[in-house]
Amino acid sequence: MLARILCFLCGYLCGILETGVIYGKIKGVDIRQHGSGNSGTTNALRVLGKKAGLVVFIGDFCKSFIPCLIARFVFIGSYPNTYLLFVLYVGIGAVVGHVFPFYLKFKGGKGVATTAGTVVGILDPLMIVVLLALFILIVALTRYVSLGSILLMVEFSAFYIISALAGRFCFAPGVDDNAIIESTVIIVLIAIISITKHRTNIVRLIKHEENKLSFKKAGIAQ
Repeated sequence: MLARILCFLCGYLCGILETGVIYGKIKGVDIRQHGSGNSGTTNALRVLGKKAGLVVFIGDFCKSFIPCLIARFVFIGSYPNTYLLFVLYVGIGAVVGHVFPFYLKFKGGKGVATTAGTVVGILDPLMIVVLLALFILIVALTRYVSLGSILLMVEFSAFYIISALAGRFCFAPGVDDNAIIESTVIIVLIAIISITKHRTNIVRLIKHEENKLSFKKAGIAQ
């Protein structure tokens, strides 16, 4: 239990590093005061342009991916059948930190890029390729990043559960069933957190009022 708590706390401390806020401050802009008011990749892209969007995505991705990778190598030797559980505790910690940073009054981003870091941190090539392809396809067809992000969470949960039950991960079905259930709960919680943060986007999507992705020159709203 102590290892789980420490993994979560380490993930949280990495997650509270809000790349969008930091990058915006460097540019003399608080992106939370512009666009959607979000500190994540999409708002950085709309407010500050493509370079900002890329930098923010990489930062928010790496603050989950790198800690997950470290956790994997720390625990894989001692817990060869359940090390992924500790990786996921780091991952959900990073997502919670990103979404609920204590020093920003618990108002952070929506956790998509940070969740992506956790997905890649699991190091399952098939899952990475499938989820990435589906996300790109949905956004390309609809130009709604929010829709692609919401469906990504659903797809991530479904793919993980099916894979875990099929024995594709380190868990041994029939032996590590409790670990499979525990890890599934973590994945579902990650999805719920992000989808909940997208609730205003869901309302706009239903009303056909959601902003579509555009690569026009960004500008700061006056």
